Amino acid sequence: MYKTYFHLKRCPFEISPDPSMFYATAQHQEALAGLFHGIKAGKGFMLLTGEVGTGKTLVVRCLQELLDQKRVSYAFVFNPRLSSREFLSYVAQDLGLSPCPTAKSDLLLGLSRFLIERHRHGITTLLVVEEAQHLTSIVLEEIRLLTNLDTPQGKLLQILLIGQPELARKIAAPRITQLRQRITLWFRLSVLSEEETSNYVQYRLKLAGDESGKIFAPDALERVYLNSQGTPRLINTLCDNAMMLAATLRQESVTPELVERAASDLGIIRAHRREDETAPQLQSRAGEAGDAEMGGFPVMSEAIGSETDLPPKEGGL
Repeated sequence: MYKTYFHLKRCPFEISPDPSMFYATAQHQEALAGLFHGIKAGKGFMLLTGEVGTGKTLVVRCLQELLDQKRVSYAFVFNPRLSSREFLSYVAQDLGLSPCPTAKSDLLLGLSRFLIERHRHGITTLLVVEEAQHLTSIVLEEIRLLTNLDTPQGKLLQILLIGQPELARKIAAPRITQLRQRITLWFRLSVLSEEETSNYVQYRLKLAGDESGKIFAPDALERVYLNSQGTPRLINTLCDNAMMLAATLRQESVTPELVERAASDLGIIRAHRREDETAPQLQSRAGEAGDAEMGGFPVMSEAIGSETDLPPKEGGL
């Protein structure tokens, strides 16, 4: 409802990972560039870890935008709570192996032949496993065995595991030593600094069509950081709600008080608050916010239809 009020072309703080709104901090750009080159070079086995809401899925979406869709085929596992047999069957079917054998030996043989045929046609095959911290040791062992599928020119299957820090602890277990030794690239995402948080908010607003740079007062941006602790997903949720409050109350800009009110409504506890001053702590209610060849990740800003349920602020911004 605030898009028209603030004269924006689109909502700047949508929760769904949108490559066109990618804000490339040094760590996110490093992860994106590293994974891009790792896949192009056929590194084989890569990891991307980070706390909830730090932008792991967005980095992968951006990675897809960078890779040649005609030369890279994907299998995505979004729910890894599978048995080893279910996992292999899911991967084979998602890659397009048909018919999919029922016997495990036939399934592995069919998958190997399938990958070899794709390799002959110059197609890279990438397996992406999200929420990989939930993988069992047995399934992790199956993944290790999949890394054995190779040719003298490189690996037949590129594997990317994406997970929370628990994945790092699971990989560190002694019984996972052989798998750990196969890791060729490992990128870790952390929360944003206060300066990055401020830049992140202003960058998204600019992409959404803000020309004033004054929708959030500087001290309001400070409150955004204090309440979100630099977690991109929480930043999005908090800013979205604060802007909605500003539009509803017809305020010129988002003030620190509005950010605090939005944080309270969302049940977000700021790190330095006393327990008796705040509402019960809740998780965010939203779902999970190079070289010449790469050339950096392009910004693809699109105008979305305007809203009319709230009149624009008089005089513009």
